[in-house]
Amino acid sequence: MNYAETLQYLYVRTPAFHRVGADAYKPGLERSRALDDALGQPSAAYPIVHVAGTNGKGSVSHLLAATFQAHGLRTGLYTSPHLIDFSERIRVDGQPIPQQRVVDFVAENAHLIDRLEPSFFELTSAMAFDYFRRCKVDIAVIETGLGGRLDSTNIVTPILSVITNVSLDHTQYLGDTLAQIAAEKAGIIKPGVPVVVGEVDDKAVRRVFADKGDECDTPIFWAEEEDVLRAARPLPDGRWEFESTEFGTLIGELGGSFQVANARTVLTALNIFFHPVLRKILPEAVRQGFGHVVEMTGLAGRWQTIARRPTIICDSGHNVGAWIRLRPLLDESAQRHAHLHMVVGMSSDKDITAVLRLMPPRATYYFTQADTDRALSADELAKLGAKAGLQGTAYATVPEAIRTAQAAATTDDMIFVGGSHFVLADALPLLTQN
Repeated sequence: MNYAETLQYLYVRTPAFHRVGADAYKPGLERSRALDDALGQPSAAYPIVHVAGTNGKGSVSHLLAATFQAHGLRTGLYTSPHLIDFSERIRVDGQPIPQQRVVDFVAENAHLIDRLEPSFFELTSAMAFDYFRRCKVDIAVIETGLGGRLDSTNIVTPILSVITNVSLDHTQYLGDTLAQIAAEKAGIIKPGVPVVVGEVDDKAVRRVFADKGDECDTPIFWAEEEDVLRAARPLPDGRWEFESTEFGTLIGELGGSFQVANARTVLTALNIFFHPVLRKILPEAVRQGFGHVVEMTGLAGRWQTIARRPTIICDSGHNVGAWIRLRPLLDESAQRHAHLHMVVGMSSDKDITAVLRLMPPRATYYFTQADTDRALSADELAKLGAKAGLQGTAYATVPEAIRTAQAAATTDDMIFVGGSHFVLADALPLLTQN
């Protein structure tokens, strides 16, 4: 099989959650451990930083990876979902896994796929662990896919665990209260492994993490309480200037007010990080990591400015927690632009009504649907949007919605594109083709 045929085989033979949702969800670690054992336990071949959380875990994972790279560590990075190509999920020093390695891994392990019948995420996690070992990485940053306790990546014993925050998402799998979801995220906490917790604004959530820390006899570092960030100032170009306690002045490349919490989480992690070879992280590495994370790791879709006149900004905004953070940014952006155009689509298994209530009413909406089975139809989204007081029109495809918005927008307007990772997957090739 070639690369395209291999991916199609994976999607059919090992159903992918990002494509079909619940039918692909296989809780439990038995298959992941069996795969790892059959491959010679590659997950234990290098130090790992394990990152979980409802929102912010992607930005935090990429910032950590970029900093490690800048420090001179050969760094593996495993994240999900991908936006444009599968290979984005597995990177070494920012470079995606070669397509031929994906083909070879599947061919070499077809017998394991037939015998163990892993999910798509279980198999791709094993592929990442194996590839990082082949590349002889010095460290790997591993992002959980769903939850933590039963996530395929939770077979690892890291040197540091990071939990960014907890909000209501994937409630059908993780529980319908913050405390229940926190318990799933806390499942990555291991005996004796230090833990950084980014944001906690709920007493029950804090208690869950504290109890798990006590149970595992491991220290928890609450980023909000650590003296790591003296000041944070937004810059006119959308970046941030951070005055850190340990590493001096940092220019953060990623936009959005939520990057302040992400920065605090990353700085707390770096303050306690200790690598057996290179020891403490150098300040210059932190400056490079924060200032060039997009270039160094390929990160996309985090309040990303694609164009000016009109301004085009992309952000996945895939759940309620994300929109609580996005709404102030959109309100502020609306004050600086003549009109706001919103190209949005959502997955059918999200709390759509709650998200729509958080979207700004003073905007023109282009309701659309991504090219995935999980997408809610544009017509249904438009109906729900109208009930929430959002006025707009349904468009069958993301490119059609974007082109219509671009035709309607003046140079003083702003176009926002988001609502799910899948909308961005359809949008970015169109928006970045020039």
